[in-house]
Amino acid sequence: MIKHIVMFKLKDADGRSEYENALEAKKRFDNVIANVKEMKKIFALLLALAMVFSLCACGAKGPEKLLSSGVVKVGVFEPQSGDNGAGGKQEVIGIQYANSIRPTVTIDGKEYKVVLDIQDNQSSTDKAVSAAQQLIADKCAVVLGSYGSGVSIAAGSYFRDAKVPAIGISCTNAAVTAGNDFYFRTCFLDPFQGTVLANYAYDNGMRKAYCLSKLGDDYSVGLVNYFVEAFKALGGEVVE
Repeated sequence: MIKHIVMFKLKDADGRSEYENALEAKKRFDNVIANVKEMKKIFALLLALAMVFSLCACGAKGPEKLLSSGVVKVGVFEPQSGDNGAGGKQEVIGIQYANSIRPTVTIDGKEYKVVLDIQDNQSSTDKAVSAAQQLIADKCAVVLGSYGSGVSIAAGSYFRDAKVPAIGISCTNAAVTAGNDFYFRTCFLDPFQGTVLANYAYDNGMRKAYCLSKLGDDYSVGLVNYFVEAFKALGGEVVE
């Protein structure tokens, strides 16, 4: 998304002021991004839930063991504390809602109860490993998460080695799934989002952009870098 990118149009062929153009551009961006965010969340949660049921039905890891109790355990690997706690809680609520409207799944003609195993990765790459190991130990059939690419990258090899499929709902860094056959995602990659934003800005007459990113935040820095690369390639000027 673009919460860390702010762009201002400095010149306009119609002679409008920089301030007027900035306000108009901001309104257009806000409307587009608000709609995209809402649709993305709904689609991602529904798609993730569908993938969960598909993976459970396929039995990615010892189906006879994971399903012997009449329960399908879905791991929820999300931050509920730390820097990304607020965003992680939103995803947890979405997962819980999906579970409330689809509390069971039918596999090979038998109905199983879907139970959520929620573990807080605390927005920390260190704690993420512990949370992932706990979900693996709890014999989850599949894992959802996480909000924040850094923790997903940190836990990825553990899910892979245990052969537990994980599905990222909003972790957009390409490194989350790169080289990992057990990590999937339902969201767009940062390179794609950055390029789309750059094209949108340029196509709407913007030729100079101010880009702000949060130091130490892989998501923010990565998205800005992809935007800058694409915007410059189109002929735009960037001030960072």
